[in-house]
This record gives sequence, structure tokens and C-alpha cells, in this order.
Amino acid sequence: MTTDNKYWEIMTRQMNIVEKSEQEKFKNSRITVIGCGGIGGQTIEMLARMGVGELVLVDEDVFDWTNLNRQTFATVNDIGLEKSEVAKQKVESINPYVKVINFTKHVDLTNVDELIGNSDIVIDALDNITTRVIVSRKAREYKIPFIHGAIHGTLGQVTVFLSNTKSYEEMFNLPSLGKELSDETLSELKGISSGTPPALGPAPNMIGCLEATEAFKIITGIGKVTVAPKILTFDLLNFESFGIEEL
Repeated sequence: MTTDNKYWEIMTRQMNIVEKSEQEKFKNSRITVIGCGGIGGQTIEMLARMGVGELVLVDEDVFDWTNLNRQTFATVNDIGLEKSEVAKQKVESINPYVKVINFTKHVDLTNVDELIGNSDIVIDALDNITTRVIVSRKAREYKIPFIHGAIHGTLGQVTVFLSNTKSYEEMFNLPSLGKELSDETLSELKGISSGTPPALGPAPNMIGCLEATEAFKIITGIGKVTVAPKILTFDLLNFESFGIEEL
């Protein structure tokens, strides 16, 4: 069986949901995921299993013991290893037909162009507002869909920002809105995203699955994308809370 046929064998169970031409679009897409931890690990795994063509994975961190309660790619054997490199290896073991490029570096104003340029979609699997602002601004400049996801404890939210929708900063009324990203502005942003948020294991993984699904919908054209100012929110301790809000 040829390599191409093996790819399509992996995709067998979803080919009653999408046309081959739609899956081909996903097979030829390049998606950048910023963050390879709790949200990012699940996002990356689902994108690989759904047959994305190319992944750019970015994370400055290494795995530690506190990651084991929620981060898909974290195992005891991975403690101390670079998250982006482990994610790359895991993707290659799940779906060898995905091209993977990984970076172990902090995202800032000097390298954001390099990291997200030429992407079809950028996915936010971050844990801080400062980097979200930097990445969302650059994605908007390049007219790249920016899929936002975040958690706090048992709470989660997902939405998609496009070049013609409200921006991330506008939707959440951030103090950086309309300002140059000077040292002073960046410092102000850091002040509102300090501290380590609590996380129940399933919460980031649910966000990861939802973000991967939004990416699949955008690329293939199937389904209805959750576009800003609409936002999907939930609380895992209250299933009646699942729904779409508008900010």
C-alpha cells in the first residue's frame, strides 16, 4: 500500500463526515500552535489524528511534575524534556504523514513573524495575556484566523478572531487596545496575567479538542465556526452552563 493510501486509511472513520476534497484542504494546511502543554497538547494530538498537513509547534518550557494532572504529552519519562520536542515526537508516532517543525523559544515582538508567518491558522494554547496580544495582533495583520482558548479551574472558553471581527484586545477590553506595544504597555499586560491559574485535568483537554475542531471547520468549510464576538463557554462542574455567549 502506498504512503498516500496509508494516510487515507488513517482518515477512514471521518470520511463519511467530510468530502475527500475537503479533507485534502486539511491535508495541505499549515497550522501553528503556540503552547504545547495542557491546551496545546490535546490540540496538537487532535490535529494530527484528523490529518493536518503541517504543524508548527512553539513552547519555551520543559515538562515538570505539576504537568502530569492534565498535559496529554507529559509522562514521568518526559520530566525535564522540552515540550515542543516531545510534542513533535508524539505527533510523528501518531501520524507520520504530518510535517512537524518545532521551536523551543519564548514568543516576543522580535520573532513572532518567523513563528506564525505562512500559517493558515494560529492557535492560542497560551497561559498569559501578554503573548496572546502579541500573537493575535500579528495574526490579524497577516489576516490569519486566530483561535483563542483559555481555562481557569473548571471554566473554559473558545472563540475565533478573524481580520474583520472584533480583535482579541477589543473583545476583552484590554488596556493595550489602540496602544503601541511599548515596554510600559507590555508591563501593564503582564500585571493582569500574573500568577498560576488552577486547572482540573479535563478542562484544558476539552479546550484543545474544541480548538482543533474550529481549525478543522475553518479549513474544510464544514460546520459553523464560533466567530467573535460569539464565544463558547463552559463550567465542568455545571453542564447546564455550556453555551454560546456574545461579548
